[in-house]
Amino acid sequence: MPDILSLGEPLWEMSEIPSEPGKYLLGYGGDTANFCVAAARQGADVGYITRVGRDSFGDTLRAIWDAENIDVSNVVVDPQAMTGGYFIHHGVSGHSFQYARAGSAASKLGVASIDAALVGQAKFVHGSGITQAISKSACDALSALFDIARAANVATVFDSNFRSRLWTIDEARRALASILPRTDFFFPSLEDAQALSGLADRHSMIQWAHQLGAKYVLLKLGAEGVLVSDGASSLPRHVPAFKVDAIDATGAGDCFAGATVARLLVGDTLHAAARYGCAAAALTTTEYGAIAAIPSGQRVTTFLQSNV
Repeated sequence: MPDILSLGEPLWEMSEIPSEPGKYLLGYGGDTANFCVAAARQGADVGYITRVGRDSFGDTLRAIWDAENIDVSNVVVDPQAMTGGYFIHHGVSGHSFQYARAGSAASKLGVASIDAALVGQAKFVHGSGITQAISKSACDALSALFDIARAANVATVFDSNFRSRLWTIDEARRALASILPRTDFFFPSLEDAQALSGLADRHSMIQWAHQLGAKYVLLKLGAEGVLVSDGASSLPRHVPAFKVDAIDATGAGDCFAGATVARLLVGDTLHAAARYGCAAAALTTTEYGAIAAIPSGQRVTTFLQSNV
């Protein structure tokens, strides 16, 4: 049985080749799919709850998960809806996204998608703001997942992953206020925390998240690393990022969360797990794409040994 379960939307990706504008590399991602692969590559037993279309993209995604030993017993193939996707464009200010996901198979996730018995045997469950935003039924499914997990003493993990193309800031704030009281580990990016809280000070953002109900907060700062708070210490603890030759940050935050939770699963302290997650995320940025760039546990361990 999976120790980690995630609920959400996988996507195909077309990443524009910077040296050849107009040409793209086909890859695969989606925030929760990235999370699952990141955790699995660090040795965790992972299961995914999702829906894909009966198309070549869905077939390839299921083959990827099979190769990663990710449990797909709760993956439904929808004959009437497509697998969603997105295009990545790279510029001087970083990477940008264009989506093709309206009416995707995953947007049809619902409460019936949740296997309560499977959830009760897990150690962690995971979801995101994107899961909440793609449809009301998917939002309801995430709420049900967290409710079942809480009743079974299973830890809950939530990444805000706010996307203004999917819903308004007010809708996102209401959904966040609903889910954080049921969240043990909250993984917001600095940009998300600024937008959702309306605050500018990082420590104030962390306190805002705790006040909404999050037990632990891991504020992702990109190239600066992470601020980790247990809600009890007076100040959050800074975990610095690792210096690498970064070329593409796609999926780095998802990789950080997946790798961190995988290390919590084996008993690491929150700080040690976050440091490991920072190393995995740094390595992800040295290659293009989301899933393809996620490092193995051996690669992360070797990298950490060389950065003592």
